[in-house]
Amino acid sequence: MRRVVSVYLPHWSTDRLRQKTRPSPPEGAAPLPLVTAIPDHGRRVIAAVDQAARKLGVAPGMTLTKARAFAGPLEVIEADPDADLEGLRRLALWAGQRYSPCVAPDPPHGLWLDITGCASLFDTERALLKDLHRRLAAFGLSVQLAAADTAGCAHAVARHVPAGRPVTIEAGDHRKAIALLPVAALRLEPDTVEGLRKLGFERIEQLIGTPRGPLAKRFGRQLHRRLDQALGFVPEPIEPVFPEQRPRARRAFLEPIATAEAFAQVIGDLVADVVAQLGKMAKGARRLDCYFHRVDGHIQAIRVGTAAPSRDPKHLAKLVAAKIDTIDPGLGIEAMTLVTPLIETLAARQSAGLDSLQTDPRGKAPDLAALVDALANRFGQRRLYRTSPYPSAMPERAIEAGPALGEPKGRAWDGDLPRPCRMLNPPEPVDVTAMLPDHPPAMFIWRRRRFKVTQADGPERLHGEWWRPAGHESDQPFAVRDYYQVETDSGARYWLFRLGDGENPATGPMRWFLHGAFA
Repeated sequence: MRRVVSVYLPHWSTDRLRQKTRPSPPEGAAPLPLVTAIPDHGRRVIAAVDQAARKLGVAPGMTLTKARAFAGPLEVIEADPDADLEGLRRLALWAGQRYSPCVAPDPPHGLWLDITGCASLFDTERALLKDLHRRLAAFGLSVQLAAADTAGCAHAVARHVPAGRPVTIEAGDHRKAIALLPVAALRLEPDTVEGLRKLGFERIEQLIGTPRGPLAKRFGRQLHRRLDQALGFVPEPIEPVFPEQRPRARRAFLEPIATAEAFAQVIGDLVADVVAQLGKMAKGARRLDCYFHRVDGHIQAIRVGTAAPSRDPKHLAKLVAAKIDTIDPGLGIEAMTLVTPLIETLAARQSAGLDSLQTDPRGKAPDLAALVDALANRFGQRRLYRTSPYPSAMPERAIEAGPALGEPKGRAWDGDLPRPCRMLNPPEPVDVTAMLPDHPPAMFIWRRRRFKVTQADGPERLHGEWWRPAGHESDQPFAVRDYYQVETDSGARYWLFRLGDGENPATGPMRWFLHGAFA
């Protein structure tokens, strides 16, 4: 099911200007309402207003003289539609890097996002919308969001349902969502809206059940085209915006294709073209977006990433082709486009040498980046990482996760203080049934099993991190842990610690925990 987000920025022009360096008002004085103006036959007409000016009754289309007559002093800046459009394009490119490969400007004050299949990156669609709304608001933008099955429904709801928060129209409810909205929500010309109002059409539900012939004869085909787009009867494609000066390739077909084999063949050709462009730029691809243009106007996309810059055509083609099964060709694909939105410098290097001959008897260096890319694109980037030491007194926080092929940070674990290969977080309590004073337990019960200790080494005393808030009961700020490495009669080796000494009231009663197991 297709899902489209409409981003409405009601004060885009003035919000964009607010972000520029402008002289601040005197201390204690409120900033003047901001408007933009354009010349019109010897007079100046309001083009855009900010929220403060709108509250005073100033609206686009009003002459500047009339606005000043009843609104008082205004800060006036010349309108720059080209700069506004370029700003929307840059904002779309930013959103395309984070939320969806299919993002396009919706001039003069909006964006389109086709988030079909992208919600899983944020766990849920609501989480995606919430993150997008929060980040746009942090930019200082007034924003309203709506997500629906159709672009027309999302556009109408974002602009005509004041909510102050993202609005989600559940799948299949787009008709009910737009039924009570005004006919102006269908993106019709003002003359058409006024003509419909004179005929008694105020809401969209009135148009849905009315015979189309008389209305089409009077208002043209655009009226019912917009209505059908909102209802999902007519496709409304979103042409994604691409970064400038990024390697890309496109193939258009005389006849639509629909098989996985054909897709794989075209992907190989597109990757070869892109790799040739990357070679001339001395760059490598870190991300690839492959767009599938269906004959019904819908656009689907595959996005893959690499752990390190790459120009290996076989490797890149394999990554993209691995996700072909996520594409629904419908009635066929009429064109395919491959874009590299993220590239990095990749200098030429020798493919084989003495070092590689030593690492592999066959004379070929192991391609770890290819393995990382294949696993990450199959299971997700967040599930593949490398661990490195982290400075912390508590063992469960002495490890941090980083990129799978990230550079080491120069820290190392203390070889004199071995740590288990498997750590339990949080540590699990155990029942000690036999113990001598200031000695490790002779027997303990963990997960309903009894373990007899034959050998032990310790203690290693660790103190709690007083600067951190208390978390698990064994991680109190003033807790003292005495760690023991114990070996049971079965040969298994465990890492136990004693919390508290039973004498200091600040540490509480003495308790035992199991923190890990050695290999």
